[in-house]
Amino acid sequence: MSEETIKEMESVLNLQKKLHNSESPPSYDLRMDRLKRLKEMLLKYSEEILESINDDYGTRDKNSTFLSEILSSLGSVDYSIKNLKKWMKPEKRVANATQPFLTRLIMSFLGAKTEIQYQPLGTIGMIKPWNFPINLIISPVAQAFAAGNRIMLKPSEITPKTSLLTKKMFNEFFDKTEIEVFLGGSDVAEAFGKLKFDHLLFTGSTSNGQKVMESASKSLVPITLELGGKSPVIMDETCDLATSATRIMRGKTVNAGQICIAPDYMMMPKGKVEDFINESEKAVGYMFPDIKYNENYTSIVNEKHFERINHLIDDAREKGAEIRTINPSDEDFEQQEGHKIPPTFVLNPTDDMKIMQEEIFGPVLPIKEYENLEETIDYVNSKPRPLALYYFGTDKDSENKILDRTTSGGAAINDVVWQYGQEDMPFGGVGESGIGSYHGVEGFKQFSHQKSVLRQFKSDLIKGMMPPYEGKMFENAKNQILKK
Repeated sequence: MSEETIKEMESVLNLQKKLHNSESPPSYDLRMDRLKRLKEMLLKYSEEILESINDDYGTRDKNSTFLSEILSSLGSVDYSIKNLKKWMKPEKRVANATQPFLTRLIMSFLGAKTEIQYQPLGTIGMIKPWNFPINLIISPVAQAFAAGNRIMLKPSEITPKTSLLTKKMFNEFFDKTEIEVFLGGSDVAEAFGKLKFDHLLFTGSTSNGQKVMESASKSLVPITLELGGKSPVIMDETCDLATSATRIMRGKTVNAGQICIAPDYMMMPKGKVEDFINESEKAVGYMFPDIKYNENYTSIVNEKHFERINHLIDDAREKGAEIRTINPSDEDFEQQEGHKIPPTFVLNPTDDMKIMQEEIFGPVLPIKEYENLEETIDYVNSKPRPLALYYFGTDKDSENKILDRTTSGGAAINDVVWQYGQEDMPFGGVGESGIGSYHGVEGFKQFSHQKSVLRQFKSDLIKGMMPPYEGKMFENAKNQILKK
């Protein structure tokens, strides 16, 4: 990386900070204008977005890309547009909340008021990944703009054409004082992460998240980390196997499983595995009658990741796992340039297998059998807290027990993945799966400083409680409190 790139990043950051400090917070009209330009940008470049992502992957289902990258992103922007005025209003709080009701009423009548003002933080840095290279940018950008911030963005080098298009789009619709995009590899990302932003959002692996957090801590830059981990699926005896298999295989084949909230392992009641696999074969065969040359079945993003996933499968096989592949047309995947991996189950996995230690990020699903529900809870709780947890079944007691006794960033009942699309709920991790959250009003608040403001009444009613403590007001108050 050149010194010129570093100087350019520092120059843009200094310019954005200078303007933030010298100007009033962006008005409602300016924020709305930025959000509307963001929407206009998406609509204008929607076809190019589909093409660039498809080119970066080799093959990526354009229908799925439209839903996940275009439609979902438009939903995030529209939700911010719809709610912006409400979000920007100061939030009233109770003044002197510890005082008796009558005292509070008198103080309020005299003019004591408290509120929370949502103030722009300044410049938000964003380091974003390759698996959803548009949506995972647009969604937080919309919320950061709604909160009145300026933005510096580092997209992934793993999807270079889409990243180049991202820079082109933003440079056309926005000035660099509003948002600027910086391209480059891991060295640029490392230097970017060391800048003294007012907040830094990182989406990626847990290991890289640790590095980002360590780097940001040196400058005390506040961070939001959206990481991943191994999200479990717990199947109950009461689940409908056919429906469950259909929904799980939909979620596991979207983007070929390259999703941070994709199911990463399954806990299945003993004796049900074969029935589940049979139903999964039906579901996959219906969605993808063939896979190898099917444009609706997404490739693994590049050869490095393709080989990594295959190594996980090979390691599990060598250590005693049974490998079951869903291959509706009995195609040969040994010789191919498309980096396609068909849906694959790993049966009887053990914890010494790499596939049970690393996030898979592919269409591969280990299945562990259990005899009672307590086993599943104990197993989930013995692992780092996941970004998502999924329960399939109709037993409310089991459902509540799992939700109450496990901790995950989010959860879904009788489906997978779709909780991400709920714009009115916070999205984020917990523990090793992340810090902080965004989406909707939570995103607005995450990218705002919540400033507490007290407007005190004019009358000096507390004079007797202050030095030199003349009169009996202090003693009376003290005695009244101690008597309680």
